[in-house]
Amino acid sequence: MKTFVLMAGGTGGHLFPAMALAQELIRRGHTIELMTDHRAESYGGNFPARDIHIVPSATPSLRNPLKFVSGGFRILRGVAVAFGKLNRIKPDAVIGFGGYPTFPPFVAASLLGIPGILHEQNAVMGRANRALGRFADMLAMSYDKTRFADTLNLEKQVTGNPVRDTVRALAGTPYPPLDADGPLRLFVVAGSQGARAFSDIVPDAIGLLPEAVRHRLQIAQQCRAEDLDRVTETYRQLKVNVELATFFEDLPERVTRSHLLICRSGASTIADACVLGRPMILVPLPGSLDADQKNNALVVEAAGGGWIAEQATLSPQSLATRLTTLLTDPATLTKAADAARSLGQPRAVEKLADLAEMLSGKNIEVDPRT
Repeated sequence: MKTFVLMAGGTGGHLFPAMALAQELIRRGHTIELMTDHRAESYGGNFPARDIHIVPSATPSLRNPLKFVSGGFRILRGVAVAFGKLNRIKPDAVIGFGGYPTFPPFVAASLLGIPGILHEQNAVMGRANRALGRFADMLAMSYDKTRFADTLNLEKQVTGNPVRDTVRALAGTPYPPLDADGPLRLFVVAGSQGARAFSDIVPDAIGLLPEAVRHRLQIAQQCRAEDLDRVTETYRQLKVNVELATFFEDLPERVTRSHLLICRSGASTIADACVLGRPMILVPLPGSLDADQKNNALVVEAAGGGWIAEQATLSPQSLATRLTTLLTDPATLTKAADAARSLGQPRAVEKLADLAEMLSGKNIEVDPRT
């Protein structure tokens, strides 16, 4: 039995693949601990770890000298805190999933001589992972052509992006039938941090749909808490069948029941939807560093599994036009569902677990072609 320390930023995009790996390694008889930041409490409460360690971290800011200096001291403090914790835990290997909260503990692990894997979820490497490349023994990637990966001089393996057990259990569920007069299930999900733009645009777009389409809709939509009341009122006036929540605990089941998703193009959102084989209208988060969400969305669109809708040009009118076209064309939706499923990698977590065991000293031969 080995001990692994997983390190992840405190948002769903980093925590969910880490959770998936934790579940797989525990199944194999290993012990897991997690190092993250305080934000993990929002969606990491069910993380399967023997212990969860909150480590000080900061996002560097070159625009504000005071924040840069204070952030630097906080990062150094985080390295010191993580160094002490890791020295006590004595893990066989560490696996970092990106985000700046990964930086202090991963550097501390390197100083202690603990082997480490970096996992990149996006089609473009995050800045934290790029900075940590010199401290890693191996880079595990979700995409074969990951931007900036070729700048790192270390071993690379394409594993895919791990999805949680709740998602894997539903892989292979057939796309729901689209009967002529049957329900049209639309799921509007904005990632673990929500999206005000969806609350502003989607309800008004629904109001512009033809009555023949609108009365068949069954909508589930994620909203920020401060938007719930006004979105509820808009849908009430439209007399639409809708369920609103700040976060859906049964998200994989809802994705599986849906005919179409409107979503951000974060790595975990796309990984889940592709494993489950559901088509997507993808609205990349504007202003994200290095356009990581746009790059993720381009991969899905190129494969035919979804359609990009840039937030800057998205309006209730343009979204209503797109929805009307898609929701009245079952053949197009079914084809896109098949294309999305072709991108899914339900075995990604097994491949990453194999790499972790190999790095920790267990003699496992990993075939990158599987």
